[in-house]
Amino acid sequence: MKIRKIINDEDVIMEMNTTPLIDVMLVLLVMLIITIPVQLHSVNLNMPNPSVKQPEVPPQIVLIEIESNGRIYWNGKKIIDESELQSNFALTAQTESQPEIHIRPDQHTLYKDFAHVIAHAQRYNLSKIGVIGSEN
Repeated sequence: MKIRKIINDEDVIMEMNTTPLIDVMLVLLVMLIITIPVQLHSVNLNMPNPSVKQPEVPPQIVLIEIESNGRIYWNGKKIIDESELQSNFALTAQTESQPEIHIRPDQHTLYKDFAHVIAHAQRYNLSKIGVIGSEN
């Protein structure tokens, strides 16, 4: 007697074995991740070089206050007109070591008044300018 094995269509597996394909894809993914250069999100800043000795003389400070009505005070002295403001900036620009200019606008100062003072400082090539805000 011959043994005959009957194979039904339902017993035949017609699917492709995807395990080797998945293994190859995982290896390729790991290789890709390793070879990609690391992206650094940084901002380059030009910082001054640290100096060992401290400056012997503290910097001179010029305080310019701007009131909400547009009046300007230079170190507590009221500036009367435009020519006086320009002459003060001109004298400051001629000093050997440039003083720090601190501008303190009032909380309700118009931007045009503030921009006017900044424009004069830039016109005379003054670069040590700081804005002191209202702490309220």
